[in-house]
Amino acid sequence: MERPKNIVFTILLMLLFFHATASFRTEIYQSFISNDMNRWKNVIDKMNLIQPRTDELRLELLNYQYGYIGFCIGNKQPSEAKKYLALAEDNLAFLEKSGKNPSLMNAYKSAFYGYKVGLNKIQAPFLGPKSVEFAKTAIALDDKNPYGFIQIGNAEFYMPEIFGGSKKKALEFYLKAEKLMLREPENIQNDWNYLSLLVMIIQCNKELKQYKMAKTYCEKALKTEPGYLWVKIDLLPKIENLIKNQK
Repeated sequence: MERPKNIVFTILLMLLFFHATASFRTEIYQSFISNDMNRWKNVIDKMNLIQPRTDELRLELLNYQYGYIGFCIGNKQPSEAKKYLALAEDNLAFLEKSGKNPSLMNAYKSAFYGYKVGLNKIQAPFLGPKSVEFAKTAIALDDKNPYGFIQIGNAEFYMPEIFGGSKKKALEFYLKAEKLMLREPENIQNDWNYLSLLVMIIQCNKELKQYKMAKTYCEKALKTEPGYLWVKIDLLPKIENLIKNQK
């Protein structure tokens, strides 16, 4: 009778794990669309306390840390960004040793080098090329991985033109990433990464003065998630004003 008991216990553990991860995903998504980053931080702090952590949980946590670090850098919180970057790099190193998805790990490496540039612009000539190199490696390992294209798009978007950056090239990479994500529509439901990508496409079109296309993607983002406050309250009205002033 011992074996059936063990099977039941294993099934219960699996059910608890899936419930927890679904809850974390929902919390993060709601935090993203409502711009409530304190709630986001609480989720990743809670996940960080879970022991032992499966590779799957660690991989999910890594994604949420990646999003939070980007927010901190964008909102001039360097100490917070550095703290969570160190935690994220520990998770990345652990997952690399486990052999978990090498393409995705290289995409995160690319992102983290990009964050280090954001935290110390003086290091850009040394760290920037490493970010691009890891993004290219991610694509070479798996050209169906959208995150590699997102990271090389980010490198092109944020790199000054004088150093070779190109908003036009960035847009091409972002659109490629979007196509790859849309191949698996079930995976982009309640996914903050997809909405974030749509915003980068909006920003690229805005920088290229392609305001009507920027508006189209604002509408696409709101069709995907009508409650996405930043696009609804901020981005779309600004784009509409630019279109009016362009006439």
